[in-house]
Amino acid sequence: MNDHPRIPLAGVLGHPIAHSRSPILHGYWLRRYGLKGHYIPIDVAPLDLAEVVRTLPRMGFVGVNVTIPHKEAILQIADIVTDRAALIGAANTLIFRADGKIHADNTDGIGFMANLRQHAPQWQPAAGPAAILGAGGACRAVIAALLEAGVPQIHLANRTRPRAEALRADFGPKVVVFDWTQASGMMEDCATVVNTTSLGMTGKTDLTINLDAINPGALVTDLVYTPLKTAFLTQAEARGCTIVDGLGMLLHQAVPGFERWFGQKPEVDEATRQAVLSA
Repeated sequence: MNDHPRIPLAGVLGHPIAHSRSPILHGYWLRRYGLKGHYIPIDVAPLDLAEVVRTLPRMGFVGVNVTIPHKEAILQIADIVTDRAALIGAANTLIFRADGKIHADNTDGIGFMANLRQHAPQWQPAAGPAAILGAGGACRAVIAALLEAGVPQIHLANRTRPRAEALRADFGPKVVVFDWTQASGMMEDCATVVNTTSLGMTGKTDLTINLDAINPGALVTDLVYTPLKTAFLTQAEARGCTIVDGLGMLLHQAVPGFERWFGQKPEVDEATRQAVLSA
């Protein structure tokens, strides 16, 4: 007879996944709060995604995070999709419910906003338009979050204009599309500037955008967090802007899932940042 309660399992699905810092983060929180549970990286090829996801609850998993390249495909597998995940067109957090249903949500926007609120508490979303570089999956979450927070207009530029036009079609006339060559000028009257591209990441091509026209009072943030202070942020800071690095978004987006899976709302503080950075 086994009287021991089942230890909850969670993890992150991706392909590849060995680079993910999510296991470091969740492992730190499990130790910090003295909770029983495990969080593991799971490398799943796209063709195996549906079979793996439907098998995980029977193995004791209470939920998982989902990352590239599965964030869009997972919506076709989930039984319940939140409104924000449907709007963004991707999910990053799954909850395996007691009734057997798979619940899909997207917490990227929550993480993005919580990071800005924590590190730039004086920021006012309604103070002016926001300029966004890039038009990928992360950009969709950022646009949805900014519009919900009261940003009056989004200036959007992507290296391939049709992708930006597709976002305008989805989010409406508050999104104004600029050519990539106009990216510098579109920042001039903006109160918020966001890089959602991978440009400037370690091992990637640099983000070469002239910031001479940027508003010195703007809040500038970069979703890239390797390096922690990108060249883009360094240039913005030199022009008097308030800057926020991208690590906090990773940390804050993980909070809702961890709380639901393990029953404890974790705190995102300097100790958490250092635990992830030093690993």
